[in-house]
Amino acid sequence: MASKPNLKYWLMVVLWLSLIFVLSGKTFSSLNAAAIIKPLLHSLFPEMAEKTLNAIHYSLRKFWHIIEYYILGLLLFHAFLRVSKGSLPWRWIVLAAIVVLLCAAGDEFHQSFVPGRNASIVDVGIDTVGGVLL
Repeated sequence: MASKPNLKYWLMVVLWLSLIFVLSGKTFSSLNAAAIIKPLLHSLFPEMAEKTLNAIHYSLRKFWHIIEYYILGLLLFHAFLRVSKGSLPWRWIVLAAIVVLLCAAGDEFHQSFVPGRNASIVDVGIDTVGGVLL
């Protein structure tokens, strides 16, 4: 049974997964993110072509996927490591990577039910890469 000090690590994992779930909702869809990011980029770089703005917007969104799942991977690794007390760390890295992959797939599955969103196997891959950057 996990001790109370170890529970805080799992609570952080649950909170982070909750944030990912919320961000999967329509409120944070590509169109809504574009409404914030593209005007900001345009104000900073008024001469930038629309095609370039779109490419930067896309890249920033995918970079956020990497960061979001990198943090999840770290939180999972530390939670597993705290519970294991002495087990080989590489085992927990592998387990964290598997859980990240499952969470990424679940996130995309969730998005397939959100109006205006769609599931992407590419995003599962990007998320998983972020999660294994330990």
